[in-house]
Amino acid sequence: MAANFWTSSHFKQLLDPEEVDVVHQQDKDKGITLEEFKLIKIHMANYIMKLAQHVKVRQRVVATAVTYMRRVYTRKSMTEYDPRLVAPSCLYLASKAEESTVQARLLVFYIKKLSADEKYRYEIKDILEMEMKILEALNYYLVVFHPYRTLSPLLRDAGVNDTNMTQISWGLLNDTYKMDLILTHPPYLIALACIYIASAHREKDITTWFEELRVDMNVVKNISMEILDFYESKMVADERLTTAFIKLALKP
Repeated sequence: MAANFWTSSHFKQLLDPEEVDVVHQQDKDKGITLEEFKLIKIHMANYIMKLAQHVKVRQRVVATAVTYMRRVYTRKSMTEYDPRLVAPSCLYLASKAEESTVQARLLVFYIKKLSADEKYRYEIKDILEMEMKILEALNYYLVVFHPYRTLSPLLRDAGVNDTNMTQISWGLLNDTYKMDLILTHPPYLIALACIYIASAHREKDITTWFEELRVDMNVVKNISMEILDFYESKMVADERLTTAFIKLALKP
């Protein structure tokens, strides 16, 4: 893995938000809207987290898996790459990339246990085949730099000794993987946005510290607004998600 974010394939693959919020034509043909596209990705991120709890892998593996899933859908349609198979396959691939390998048969056991529909109770061969497709979709670029590695040092540097503020920052950071921020912003800026929100919530004035960092505070504030907007809009009816999946299942 590259030691420096700025020389990594992750940095070279950062996208503009407009490049991420694109519904592919095959999905449009099935009536999938941008809102439904985003909703499915949130749902599959949650599914990855649920599977990860069962197979017992670190949060870093989950974050990498979700990042892979989100990268895939900037290049491939959900019609062609079924999210219900892509999600667990990304977790399987991420576990290997992060040197925390999960046995395919264990993953398949929990997929079957969690799925109410026999159609989506995948076998080992399904996971392995999709893993190869995902690798190709990612152009074999598997490096992911996460905000986690910068959050703790930044909190220490800011002199934060408020346990609640630290916990809020970590919680916010976990939730950013339900958005596409990891595809559009350098990880340290995402970490700073989480600290910025947490400091406002806890009424901790660390303005001077932010000024000393010499970062573009407009960018940090914009990311913060994206995170807050997500929380305001995340109360979504299950029916809308069901409708989106029904559309994907329809044959052209």
